[in-house]
Amino acid sequence: MHAADKVLTAYRQRESLGAAEDLDFALELLKRVRSGDLGPTLRLYRPRPTVAFGQRDANLPGFPAAEDACRSLGFEPLVRKAGGRAAAYHEGTLVIDHVEPHPDAIVRAKARFSEFGELLAGALRSVGVHASVGEIPGEYCPGEFSVHGEDPEFPAHRVKLIGTAQRVVSGGWLFSSVIVVENSAPIREVLTASYAALGLDWDPATAGAANDLLPYLDVQTVEDAVIDAYRGYGDIIDGDFRTLLPHATEV
Repeated sequence: MHAADKVLTAYRQRESLGAAEDLDFALELLKRVRSGDLGPTLRLYRPRPTVAFGQRDANLPGFPAAEDACRSLGFEPLVRKAGGRAAAYHEGTLVIDHVEPHPDAIVRAKARFSEFGELLAGALRSVGVHASVGEIPGEYCPGEFSVHGEDPEFPAHRVKLIGTAQRVVSGGWLFSSVIVVENSAPIREVLTASYAALGLDWDPATAGAANDLLPYLDVQTVEDAVIDAYRGYGDIIDGDFRTLLPHATEV
């Protein structure tokens, strides 16, 4: 999957900008790449507790109750511009925003789901997780290219570990991935409450974290594995996240 002469700058964001601000900043990066102000970029960060609802969720009569349930459990409810159903994340997850300029970004939109799903599954396999691409029955925010992991002791038990979403605009694309690495219990709890309020069926047993399968895993280990996996896609150079922020010289 290595793209000839592809160079990505990887920015490791060490502090959250805020739940809504982190979500919006991905769209700001997309805006910059399509305008030519930014080249191919990876942004990796650990978010604040958030439940990102899809547009369809926000139109359901139970949405206000779902928002209240999130807040009562310490999660900020937000509505994202991408499709899909509600997904939850917190400091025990890793978010990867990958943006690139492209003159005809829609052409390989579906292929990106397959290719980056496999790239991320490979990152998890490199640290010992039995990871594969594909939807599992009853998963939250179901998707054809979700990444799931198998319990090595009980292979029939599979949990969703990575959800992906994509936004394509004229002149560029944004591919976002969320990897649940640590502390799955609060995510399972808030999703159970949210989906009940929305009247949506799902199987809470499908919500898990990588360290439910391998207890020694942590976010830093998975973050390093993701960077290494991306070296098969292109050349990676390290960037200083502060330079992406407005008034960077004042940071």
